[in-house]
Formats: sequence, structure tokens, C-alpha cells
Amino acid sequence: MKIHFHLTPLFPTMVSTTPNRLAHAQLLKEAKKFEETITAYKAILTDPAVDEDALKEKEQALTQLGQLYRDLHLSQELAELIRASRPFMLTIAKAKTSKLTRSLIDYFGDIPNCLPLQIEICKENIEWCIQEKRLFLKQALETRLVALYLDNRMYHESLTLISQLLKELKRLDDKMVLVDVQLLESRVCHALRNLPKARAALTSARTSANSIYCPPLLQAALDMQSGILHSEEKDYKTAYSYFFETFEGYSSQEDPKAILALKYMLLSKIMLNLTEDVHSIMGGKTALKYAGPDIDAMKAVAKAHKNRNLQEFETALATYTNELNNDPIIRTQLAALYDTLLEQNLVRIIEPFSCVEISHIADMVKLPTQQVENKLSQMILDKKFHGILDQGAGCLIVFEEQEEDKTYEMAVETLKQVDKVVSSLYQKAANLS
Repeated sequence: MKIHFHLTPLFPTMVSTTPNRLAHAQLLKEAKKFEETITAYKAILTDPAVDEDALKEKEQALTQLGQLYRDLHLSQELAELIRASRPFMLTIAKAKTSKLTRSLIDYFGDIPNCLPLQIEICKENIEWCIQEKRLFLKQALETRLVALYLDNRMYHESLTLISQLLKELKRLDDKMVLVDVQLLESRVCHALRNLPKARAALTSARTSANSIYCPPLLQAALDMQSGILHSEEKDYKTAYSYFFETFEGYSSQEDPKAILALKYMLLSKIMLNLTEDVHSIMGGKTALKYAGPDIDAMKAVAKAHKNRNLQEFETALATYTNELNNDPIIRTQLAALYDTLLEQNLVRIIEPFSCVEISHIADMVKLPTQQVENKLSQMILDKKFHGILDQGAGCLIVFEEQEEDKTYEMAVETLKQVDKVVSSLYQKAANLS
């Protein structure tokens, strides 16, 4: 016979009678009732409760409301949320404050045309950090502000803030943030076309990075900048190796910048005249998942370059304007490539002629006569071919390339050898006597 005992718990479980407010807000969001969702999140944030559970709930509500404003592109409302959240930030741990503040400011990045507002909010938060003596958050936000200045082409303000930050960071020996700032300095100097200073700043960043553990994304950013500077020096082979390392780093972390590194890899191959390699790179397992308009643009450029066809090149630039012209690195390199293609086309056209009308050449390449005339005069000065422009007749007179007469050089070389023989004989005669 079994005896059953009924045990009554000493402390009954406390079951909350209030519904889960976050889950309710999430359901409203999924139902696309955005006004009600915002009201629900604000109700959580204005709740006077300050216990641990309430603070955790408010933290999640703050993040989710910020994400909602980001998704709805409500930049002013996001700015007001950040301003209104500062009293709450004082009630939670400093590490959480730092993470939340940076995340909320980063949400502006997904909202178009709000860069000035993002800069303003960043400055306001830096002032708040100074008042509340939040030194590390201040430095993190100032580093973010430098990047925002760079995006907004406020280079003077960037360099002023970088100079101030470097002094503080070297005193505190905070190597991780120091690497970030030195990398930003390199990017600003490169944007100002001060390449020696950009290289020096990048070397400093790499030196600082060698003494600490460098996260994969930061290492990839350093490799990216190295590749860009090498491509500026026309050292495309070394640039390609850096871009390959960058692509590996970003793709391993599923970072969207991987596609930019892949575009730079393909550009390096095109500039090296290795257009066949473009298709072999794109056939790789890792690269296949990044197929899209960005990669199609690079394929079109590679095809035009392979065919040495100026019209194909211009068609590619017109078709893929956003993919090719919005990036200053690609734009600069493609301008040089266009120049090379134009020169190759002009040389090919004038090759059979000893005298040809400039208007005929312009018709062949489908460019304005004045532009063709300016390019031909530049090519003559650069000694790409021998000839003169007869502007009165509107003709180009091409001279046959004369073989260089090496008689003078050979005579000088012979005299040098005779001098050596005479000097040797004189030395031997002096020794015998």
C-alpha cells in the first residue's frame, strides 16, 4: 500500500500578474503598429521602478526603441531618445553605459542624410562625459567623432581632435584605442593627399598593434589601409596581397566590408593587366556569395580593359555609377585606367598615318575634338610618340621613330676602357722601375 504525501512549499512562488511588457511591445512591432509600439517602450522607460529587473527591462526597451527609430529612419526622435536617456545611464554600470551610448549613436549610420545630426549628438555626449568624468567613454566617442568628421570631409577638425587624442592616449598607454586613432590619422592624411604622413601614421598604428592582441576586424582595417597606400604608389602586386588578407579577415567575421575588399582585389588585378584572373577569383568558393552589382561592375571594367575598348569602358561607368564613382579609391584608379585606355586607342588609330586630321581621330574615338587635341599634345610632350600638331591645318603630323644613334655612347665607353688599360700599363711600368 502506497502512502501519498502532499507537501506544501514553505515559500510560495511569486508569479507576476503583470504581462511581459517587452513581449507585448514586440508583438505590436511585428503587427506594424509602430505608434503603439513607441508608446509601449516609452511607458517602460518612464516607469519609476529602479530594482534590478526594472533596470534590465529599461535597458532592453532603450535598445529596441533605438532600433525601431533606426528602422523607421526617425533621426530626430533617436536624437531625443539619446538625450532623454542620460539620467537612466547614471543608474547602470559604466561599462553598460558605454556600450549602450555607442550603439545608439551608431544607429544613425543606417539613417540617410543625418551625418550633421550624428556629429552634433556625439559632441553633446562628449560634453556629458566630461561633466560626469567618464574618461574612457569620452575617448571612445571622440574616436567615433574623428571618423564622422572624416566621412563629412571635415579634415581640419579631424586632425585637431586626433592631435589632442594622441597626447591623452600615449599618456594613458591605451594601445587599442591608440591603434584606432592612428589608423584614422592615416586615412585623413590620405584623403588630404599627404601620402608621406599617411604612411608614417599607418606605420605607427602597426607598431602599436604589434604590442597588443589585435582583433580580426582591426587587423583587416590596417591591411585595407596598407593596400590603399600601395595602390597609390602603383605597387598593385603588394596592394593585392594586402587586399586579399583584408578580404579573408572581413569574410571570416561576416563583415559587409568584405565586398569592398573583394572589389579592391579585382581592381588590383585589372591595373596589373591580369584581367583573366578576375574570373578565376570570382569562381572561388568564398567570393561566390558576394556576387551582385558591385562585382558585375568590376567584371564590366575588366572586360572593357581586356578588349581595350573605350566605349565599353564608358558604358560600364555609366551603367554602374553608384558602384564605381561613389568610392574615391576606385574612382581615382579608374581615372588612371581610362587615361591609359585612351592613350592606347589614340596610338592604335594614328599608327598607320603620317598625317591625319584631328577631327577624324575625334570621330574614331567618339570624343570632343578639343579633348583629343589636348590629349595628343600631352602625349607628344610625354614622348609617347614623335610628332607635331599643325593647329592651322587641324592635323597631326606623325614622325617615324628614329633609331637612337649609340655611336657617342659607344665611343665614351671605348675611351673608358682605353683609360683603364693605359692606367694599368702605367702602374706596371712604375713597378718595374
